[in-house]
Amino acid sequence: MITWRDAEDVGIALLEAHPDVDPLSVRFTDLHRFVTALAGFTDDPKASNEKLLEAIQMAWLDEYRNR
Repeated sequence: MITWRDAEDVGIALLEAHPDVDPLSVRFTDLHRFVTALAGFTDDPKASNEKLLEAIQMAWLDEYRNR
């Protein structure tokens, strides 16, 4: 079960789902779509906000740079 507040887990899942995508090139509208499409994502799609999306993007970026 993944929610908006699980930035680290979401970042790992996004790297697995989109290994060739630079996280910094993704607009928040697309990031929102990527997150809600993840297997195991169970949170309310409307519960996101810019702060949560930014935390997810930074977690994804960390995973992307450290692979």
